[in-house]
Amino acid sequence: MMVEEFRLQSIGVIRSPFRQRKGMPIQPAGARGIRGTVEVLPKYEKGLQDLEGFSHIYLLYWFHLSEGYDLTVKPFMDSEYRGIFATRAPRRPNQIGLSIVRLVSIKGNTLYIEDIDILDGTPLLDIKPFVPEFDIFNRTFRSGWLEKQAVKAEEVKSDERFSG
Repeated sequence: MMVEEFRLQSIGVIRSPFRQRKGMPIQPAGARGIRGTVEVLPKYEKGLQDLEGFSHIYLLYWFHLSEGYDLTVKPFMDSEYRGIFATRAPRRPNQIGLSIVRLVSIKGNTLYIEDIDILDGTPLLDIKPFVPEFDIFNRTFRSGWLEKQAVKAEEVKSDERFSG
């Protein structure tokens, strides 16, 4: 039996210098050196134990300003419409975002991070350690339609195409 709905809860909030979507980086590659914090709710602080040994972490978060979804979108780095699941666009059936950021330090329930491409005030759903031995495969990778576009991720900034 397939479960149709899930209930998620925020475990904290992500803080960044980005107060509006327009003009912010679209991927961590375009946010190198930009600092932010993750404020984990006190009741989840114990779960941060042993995380300080990792250089990078995955942040899973909710695109809280995204409403509705489109099954085809025109991504920031392309002029053609693409299937939503072949992009990282925020207007998704489930507004879940994913970023890999550098973990600088942890003080109490606050994580200090770099390379942040996330809007200030974004609800945090989960944190997972980045483990190269698990997450990088010794295989040839393919990036689909993005193979020639991915180099633009460092320069391309967000515009208003996914607002509302």
